[in-house]
Amino acid sequence: MTLSDRNTFLKAEILISALFFIFLAVIFGVIIPTYPAAVEESIRRSSGIIQNLIGHFLEPSVYAPFVSIAAAVSYAFVTLILIYYFFEKTQAPEILFFTLFVLSFSFEGMRIIVPLQKIHETPALYLLMSSRVLLFGRFFGIFSLFAASVCAAGLEVQKQQNIVMIIALITLVITLGVPIDILTWDASYCTINGYTALFRMVEAGVLLITMLSFFISAYSRGSNEYILIGVGSFLVFLGRNLLLTADTWATPLPGLAALITGTWFICTRLHKVYLWL
Repeated sequence: MTLSDRNTFLKAEILISALFFIFLAVIFGVIIPTYPAAVEESIRRSSGIIQNLIGHFLEPSVYAPFVSIAAAVSYAFVTLILIYYFFEKTQAPEILFFTLFVLSFSFEGMRIIVPLQKIHETPALYLLMSSRVLLFGRFFGIFSLFAASVCAAGLEVQKQQNIVMIIALITLVITLGVPIDILTWDASYCTINGYTALFRMVEAGVLLITMLSFFISAYSRGSNEYILIGVGSFLVFLGRNLLLTADTWATPLPGLAALITGTWFICTRLHKVYLWL
């Protein structure tokens, strides 16, 4: 993929993230009254690394899920613009896949459909479609970050479009095969889907392999920058988990902080590696 083609991809990603950002800004005032009912009707707390620990001590917050959604969508929009600005003339194969990971946070805006259906008689099909789009975004994001680590470890990257298509196809097959109960949701406005424990194991495995791939890159390329990129990958996974599962005020801010810090590690180190190439 040429630099021009890659930049065209980035522009398209910025446009998609902008649409989610505008949608959320427009709908904000309309759905405020629906938050209490949406949380009260949730059948369980959301689950996450820290969420499982503090869930016994803190009650679900009515507005924390929306704050986490807004933070995720805003993070994607702002970060993609900054990446385009700083990498516009820098050929870094890993950055395309990392931007796809960042773009996946825009799809968190689909969670708004749960409280929105309290106002409008939303057909069940819309809720099902939004739930599958949300799942697609989440799986597509973690697989894209994994692809970035594999590229760093030495994968042939001339056909990046093909790799993106393969990731999208695999994610689509998984997403369409997951059973979803659109009549129930947790306190973070996520509908309940099957195979939850299995997907947590997959996420943990992808995180481990991603970090190891970056560490291997540090050894094979003789660049310690990839060690910091591996650390950054851990931080973005941690921040992602905290932000996406937040249903109390204790997790959105630490999650966003870890996400931003990890993103800074990854982008600044990649820029340094490829700056003079």
